[in-house]
Amino acid sequence: MNNNKQNNVTSSSPLGERMPEGQVRGRAVSFIDTHTHIDGEEFKDDLDEVVARAKAAGATQLLVPGINYDSIASIKAVCERFPDFIRPMIGLHPEDVKEDYKEILEKMYNILISDSSHSSDNILSPSGSLPTGEGGGRGHLWLAIGEVGLDYYWSREFEKEQLDAFEQQVQWSVETQLPLMIHCRKAQNEMVKIIRRYEKELPGGVFHCFTGNQHEAIELLQFDKFVLGIGGVSTFKKSHLAEDLAAVVPMDRIVLETDAPYMAPAPHRGERNESSFIPFIIERLALAYGVSNEALADATTATAKRVFSL
Repeated sequence: MNNNKQNNVTSSSPLGERMPEGQVRGRAVSFIDTHTHIDGEEFKDDLDEVVARAKAAGATQLLVPGINYDSIASIKAVCERFPDFIRPMIGLHPEDVKEDYKEILEKMYNILISDSSHSSDNILSPSGSLPTGEGGGRGHLWLAIGEVGLDYYWSREFEKEQLDAFEQQVQWSVETQLPLMIHCRKAQNEMVKIIRRYEKELPGGVFHCFTGNQHEAIELLQFDKFVLGIGGVSTFKKSHLAEDLAAVVPMDRIVLETDAPYMAPAPHRGERNESSFIPFIIERLALAYGVSNEALADATTATAKRVFSL
């Protein structure tokens, strides 16, 4: 990840042709970035430019997952700044589950329920602004429950706490009928066990940042209301992800994501990621599936709209 200012990012066409610095690609396809942390500090210095590049590249909406209690304020702020274009989620990321997770979850749940207790389908107030004040919302202010899940990649120190926090937030999804945005690393067996327990009651969701093999994809596809979130890893030179997906995953069971500012696709690998890079992912997946860029973009957009009720 590159934390430097990106006002003059050099863009590339999906065919790899370098374009003059500051110039953006024409809008050849439309897409939804289903997972970007655009509320983060990495974008504070050039947020307007990042959003402008995303729109120029074809983005119609950006979906922003929560990671902890503090992210509620930053997500609401960025959604208010770009109403209808940036949409919010709420959740406690597994790496943020610590000793005080029960208190944090209680505060987040109270906000979720308060924000969901008013009767409106519009996340904005009549004035065009997000509701102000903690817990002040209209209808389902929040688009999904996420980013939630299990992560044992670095440590299992809070394994039991993560399991409990994840299950509680799965229960939020059942109660509110908001989809889940699920993060899972080195814990697929445990995650699947919990999802299976609530499968019939859950509205569905996304298994975020899927980078597994064909067997793992097939296991997750058994949950027919869930889809796989596919990002920059699919474009890496040594990755077989695109081919594995095309072999066993129907095109209408994937959605596109950046996980920005992380995991930038080739040829921007190692840079700060942003939504304007999604066309590189589209091209790589379209090649693997043997369809046009437009067909791949249209299919994944339709799936995102279905999963998130957009």
